[in-house]
Amino acid sequence: MSSTHRASPLGSLSVETFLRDYWQKKPLLIRQAFPDFENPLSADELAGLSLEDEVESRVVLEHGERPWELRRGPFFEEDFRTLPEQDWTLLVQAVDQFVPDVAELMNAFRFLPSWRLDDVMISYATPGGSVGPHFDNYDVFLLQGQGHRRWKIGQHCDAESPLLDNPDLKILSDFDQQEEWLLAPGDMLYIPPGLAHYGIAEDECMTYSIGFRAPSQHEVLVHYTDFLGQHLNDQQRYSDADQSVVADPAAIDDTAVERLRDILLAAADDKTALAIWFGRFMTEPRYPELIQPIEGVAGELEEVLNQGYGLVRNLSARLAYRVEGEQLVLFASGEHCVLPASLLPLVQLICNEDYLDSEHLLQWQADPEGWTLLQQLLDKGDLLLEGDDDE
Repeated sequence: MSSTHRASPLGSLSVETFLRDYWQKKPLLIRQAFPDFENPLSADELAGLSLEDEVESRVVLEHGERPWELRRGPFFEEDFRTLPEQDWTLLVQAVDQFVPDVAELMNAFRFLPSWRLDDVMISYATPGGSVGPHFDNYDVFLLQGQGHRRWKIGQHCDAESPLLDNPDLKILSDFDQQEEWLLAPGDMLYIPPGLAHYGIAEDECMTYSIGFRAPSQHEVLVHYTDFLGQHLNDQQRYSDADQSVVADPAAIDDTAVERLRDILLAAADDKTALAIWFGRFMTEPRYPELIQPIEGVAGELEEVLNQGYGLVRNLSARLAYRVEGEQLVLFASGEHCVLPASLLPLVQLICNEDYLDSEHLLQWQADPEGWTLLQQLLDKGDLLLEGDDDE
């Protein structure tokens, strides 16, 4: 199973045209983005996932105990038996973390940086089911997997857009419809950030939402300054050498503020530190508990590869790398390591392939640093021995 060569889901539209004219700008409907699409998960299997403790799931009822009632999982089988025949939606988050066939869908979107990909949420809806008119702060591709859903496209929104008085769901109180499309299995709709959209199930349907990571400026500032703070000591302090005589000792003048700004800018203006933080931050796993070290597994590497078996990426692992000058940095599930540049081909293989075959990996047995890297990723749980990912 290789992820190197992938058909584009953009139909006749080139990737270059999509990125130039649509990405983060305007919506795009792609008929039969996935021709002859075979739904990799049934509605019953999706419902089964929502019974599991480690899976995030929600049910939205348009006409529940109150309008747009939200119920959170994990659920029990009897919860579904008491639901009405229509006007409700089940949403299950990060299904790609649990179902390999769903995870494969993400490979079709590798014309974008893989570290920007977030997860695949799947929604099952009965006729009339919806989560209301809303907008997201990130890009999303909406792939119709089963049945038909009608999508209405509205206005551009922001933090000031009025919402209904609902404690659980951010539903727009005003929706200014601009376009409308009916999607069938295999059709896909791209929605840029901030664009209002409203999906309503025409019949029993399933929709795959491929979302992208887009950290807020608040997250960037808070997390990056925390990261920088770990490398500062208590001796590095505000100072005001060459202080002039002040006109009023109670006033904080411009000179003091500029001095403080220079301190902050000097601390933050470190491209290498920023890149290291960003790589760690963007590869943090959604479910770190699903990446567990397996004791002694690294010692089996040579034997397993010589038997013709390969390595499989843990579905919950996130991998990326950066080349800066002569430095090669691998980011693996929120951690990083600095490697010799000679390992670039191996690092690219690890980051871009879901399955690593024995033939390619055994070539690195003669390279102590490359072999050690594979063992370390096995020890961490980012890579698994073929077969272990089925457990």
